[in-house]
Order: sequence, then structure tokens, then C-alpha cells
Amino acid sequence: MNVLIVDDNEIARDALRQIAGRIKDVHIIGECSDAMQAYNLLKEAHADVILLDIEMPGMTGLELTRNLEKGPLIIFTTSKRDYAVEAFELNVADYLIKPVSSARLIQAIDKARELLDSAGEEMKVNDDEFIFIRDSNIIKRLKLDDILFVESMRDYVKLHTAQRFYAIHNTLKTVEDRLPDNRFLRVHRSYIVAVSKIDTIREGVIVIQDKTVPVADAYRSTLNKRMNVL
Repeated sequence: MNVLIVDDNEIARDALRQIAGRIKDVHIIGECSDAMQAYNLLKEAHADVILLDIEMPGMTGLELTRNLEKGPLIIFTTSKRDYAVEAFELNVADYLIKPVSSARLIQAIDKARELLDSAGEEMKVNDDEFIFIRDSNIIKRLKLDDILFVESMRDYVKLHTAQRFYAIHNTLKTVEDRLPDNRFLRVHRSYIVAVSKIDTIREGVIVIQDKTVPVADAYRSTLNKRMNVL
């Protein structure tokens, strides 16, 4: 896994390098002190993951993420919680608060690795009962009834089941068009849920098997009608 560290604070970069450098299969391809330097580097070098600060002189980490239409997974590393909502709207892999502990960074890297390992999968809908996931030369059959919800994450879409998730390199709109609309419903710009799997709806979130999915205001009325909420 190729990792790029981007932070205007040298001490923060050193700390991240020391932790990440000890994780098996992680290769630090470089360090940048500002976002523009990272943007230019990424034109020539390949990174799977960026450990990215948010508040930096010139271009911010949020702005860099928006300018990377396709590319590395983003793990934000910042001293402030204020940007969390905006960050996750960009579908980043994780959001770490400084000082970043070894355990928390390892968790974030493992999460990114799982997503990358599933990146070769593609989706085909054969009928109303199955989705076929292509992983290299192997085609896996996934029952629609096993899908709890679908989550968009930058260049990937994650199909969540009770046991695991499958990540495919596609857009949420493409997945939405292929899933039967009598069983699945968009409830947020980044989420589609299996209506029959909804346990409760409270305080703007859907709960499905102890997992929470946000409901955007624009979709709440449609959800209520679909659920026949009185």
C-alpha cells in the first residue's frame, strides 16, 4: 500500500511516518508540507492512501480532496472536529483527531486496505434476486436479500451485508439504477437502503441491524410515504 503524508507541521509528519512506517505492507512514497505540492506529486506518483491534514496554508485538505476526482483514498488527520461533517460528505475513508494514536491509525489503514482489496469487484444484476460480483476472474453471487444498505465512498460503492461489505469501483447512481426500486430507496446523497431491512427511524437516522444510516431532509418525505408512516 503506497501512502502519502501531507501536513504543514513537520512534527506531525514525523509522527505519522513513524507509526505508518511500522505497519506491514505500507510504503511511504513521500511527504508534502502543503496541498499544492501533494497535488503536483500525485500527477507523477501513485498513492493508494493519503494521510491528509485539513488546515494548511494555501489549498486546504478539503480543497485538495475535491480536486482529486479519482485517486487515492483519503484519511484526514486534523486537530479539529469541526470539519467532520464536511469531510464525510466527501466520502473519505476515515477522520482522525490529532494527536493520532498508533491504534487509531492502524485501524484507519486496515479500513482502507479492506476497501482497496475489494476494489476489483464489479456488479451485474441478473434479475430481482441476485447481484453478481466480479472479483478478478471469479464471479460471486450475492442475494439482494442479504444487502442491508449501500454506501458511496469517493470512487467506490460499498454493498453492506450483515457479515461484510463488498466494494466496487462505480458510482452510486449506477448502482441505484440497477437495483430494483421496489426494494431499495435512496435516503441520502451517499446512501441507499433496503427498505425491508429498516428496524427503526429516529432523529434523522435509519437503524439497520445496529448500523446507522443518515437520512437527508430532501429524502425524508419520500421515505415516510414508502414506509407508510402515519
